[in-house]
Amino acid sequence: MDHILVVDDEAEIRSSLEEILREEGYGVAGAATAAEAAVLLQDAPYDVVLLDIWLPDRDGLDVLADIRKLAVESRPEVVIISGHGTIESAVKATKLGAYDFLEKPLSLERTLIVLKNAVEARRLRSENEEFKRQFSVGLVLTGESVPVKALRQQIRLMAPTNGRVLIYGESGTGKELIARAIHAESLRRDRVFVELNCAAIPEAHIETELFGFRHGARQDGTAGGPAEQRGTLERADSGTLFLDEVGDMSLKTQAKVLSALDEQLFTPVGGTQPLRVDVRLIASTNKDLEEEIAKGNFREDLFYRLNVVPFFVPPLRERKQDIPLLVREFLAEFGRQYGRPRMEIGEEALDALDRYSWPGNVRELKNVIERVLILNPRVLRIERKHLPPLTHKAGSRSTEDFSTLQQARDAYEREYIQKKIEEARNNISHAAELLGLERSHLYRKMKALGIGVRE
Repeated sequence: MDHILVVDDEAEIRSSLEEILREEGYGVAGAATAAEAAVLLQDAPYDVVLLDIWLPDRDGLDVLADIRKLAVESRPEVVIISGHGTIESAVKATKLGAYDFLEKPLSLERTLIVLKNAVEARRLRSENEEFKRQFSVGLVLTGESVPVKALRQQIRLMAPTNGRVLIYGESGTGKELIARAIHAESLRRDRVFVELNCAAIPEAHIETELFGFRHGARQDGTAGGPAEQRGTLERADSGTLFLDEVGDMSLKTQAKVLSALDEQLFTPVGGTQPLRVDVRLIASTNKDLEEEIAKGNFREDLFYRLNVVPFFVPPLRERKQDIPLLVREFLAEFGRQYGRPRMEIGEEALDALDRYSWPGNVRELKNVIERVLILNPRVLRIERKHLPPLTHKAGSRSTEDFSTLQQARDAYEREYIQKKIEEARNNISHAAELLGLERSHLYRKMKALGIGVRE
């Protein structure tokens, strides 16, 4: 049943409309003032509001403006009615988003036609929004495995709330994409999504990245420099802030983040005036934060504030039935990117991909597919021989896939270096430190083993 709210201070007109609309099969409620209408709109959804432009407590156009600010999925269409209709009023109402404008005395036939069309417009808008939400999540979460289906369902249930979310998952599982899917399904979907990678920013700079700075304070706290920089918290006002790899944040910064979360209030570095924001926070980590708490590396009170709604992104080894779907999606994506015709993949190649343990998860699979396309520009069907040695190994590290000791040694060395580069988030200097190599030595190794810098 479609529901209509009639807002008119003339009791006779209101009751007549309510009676007629009920006979037409609508669910109907009435309000004599803007205040009564506001309460009814909070309590239940309506498809259309018939709104008188003259109300005793407020201008009907102001009420229309408030209704247009409601979330898309709960926003009704508005039809303005007036006994003092003018061209100017009709134009203004249309600009503010009214579906139509009716003059009193109302024509019953025209009123019913306009309401029918408004209800249909509302239905089509709702279907379009639902399609866009499902389409966006489907793109982000390719797969039909049980863990992925459960994750999609969890996003649809929890995203519309304003609850804080903590996403757990190994590197390369797609935690950022999950965060974006949550934002796309939320009531803030039309607002900004701001990301801050806590692991990629030096400790000396992370506070200014978060809170910004004022009055000429440099990012290192000294005088001089630009007059102002807006931090991610300020830029995310009214939208969503995604703190990626929050487990890498220092205890000092954690304390300041905790205070900002509690109050939604913070003072920029070098500033004197606190700023108030309205931000939904989503965080992610590839660490066991409870273990980090036990080690003294993470604040317990911050953990409980972040961990309101936990999400667990499965590693690729736990959703291997999705590999064929992911591979075909990546083939189509890179085919478009590199101007290649449609490519296919053979069963033996898929079997080899299935047997590999994928320590780098979906990101590693995507890199492998891109590398295969680049190195085989004339191939239209990927066979096992086109895959790099890395993908020939099963989780048990079978020796059958290597014909020589050198090939096996190179494959293991390639995998180890790629893993360290992943840990360093593609920062080659940092990866060299992790490997105990000089930067130039690492570059030579990468060139010899066919490891691209992008990986």
